[in-house]
Amino acid sequence: MTGKGTAARVLACGLACVLASALQADAALAARKTRAAAAGGIALRAAMEMIGVPYSWGGGGVNGPGYGIGKGAGTKGFDCSGLTEYAYARAGAAIGTTSQEQWRSGLRVPKELIEPGDLVFFDNDPDSPGPEHVGIAVDATTMVHAPYTGAFVRTDPLGRADFLGAVRPGAGGAEV
Repeated sequence: MTGKGTAARVLACGLACVLASALQADAALAARKTRAAAAGGIALRAAMEMIGVPYSWGGGGVNGPGYGIGKGAGTKGFDCSGLTEYAYARAGAAIGTTSQEQWRSGLRVPKELIEPGDLVFFDNDPDSPGPEHVGIAVDATTMVHAPYTGAFVRTDPLGRADFLGAVRPGAGGAEV
């Protein structure tokens, strides 16, 4: 058969291939989001288990609390990025050691779409671009973090003037 029938079959096959490809892409994105949400939940639980651990500048990492450097040399605990690195390591994800590396560790998420386990970042030094502080979202309004020397890992509100943004590690793909 030639003519209109052949052209229609070719067009139908082409559309079927495009549709199948789009469905596979949607399924892959959904699977990445599910994995990211699962990792975020594990990371959040790991961080919450550290509430009460002292802040230690430069302290902590993938293996848990550790002695820091400088002001943190005599204290076994976590600094902000050490806590988040530890929590995500428990979830099987490498996100980097510093808040700047962690800022690049996943998909940027708008503030109104923050989910439990997302990394939340703060920029309190306008002379130094990028985040100086990181925590893990408990929900859309609260985070768990290691705040500063003399404090302990705790929960605090997300609503701060120096909020920079949020990242969902491991989500990959296009922006949410």
